[in-house]
Amino acid sequence: MNIEHIAFNVADPAAMAAWYVKHLGLRVLRKQEQTPFTHFLADQAGRVVLELYAHTKAALPNYGALDPLSLHIAFTADDVAKERQRLLDAGATPAGDIVTTDSGDVMTFVRDPWQLTVQLVKRVKPML
Repeated sequence: MNIEHIAFNVADPAAMAAWYVKHLGLRVLRKQEQTPFTHFLADQAGRVVLELYAHTKAALPNYGALDPLSLHIAFTADDVAKERQRLLDAGATPAGDIVTTDSGDVMTFVRDPWQLTVQLVKRVKPML
């Protein structure tokens, strides 16, 4: 089996989708112009799909209260420091320093403008 998508209940899926398209290079696969304003976004490789929606049937998670290690969306970056600064300039906020692991991977966390954590990572050996 393959994962089809990962869903997030968010306050403003249209604005969040636009930010992810503009600043993280995702593309809109499908969107709904009425409640719950669902947006399906694919990464550049076409391997991962995120679903953003505003469902009132479920409580909106307090993403800002979650530790980045509990939930985050990880993106690869050739230059973690440069991409971190670019996202901070675009409205993200820091959620940790840039660190290098014992294996040599470089990573950091930022929070998007809706407080969902985004990890930027440059791995010595890519996952896929």
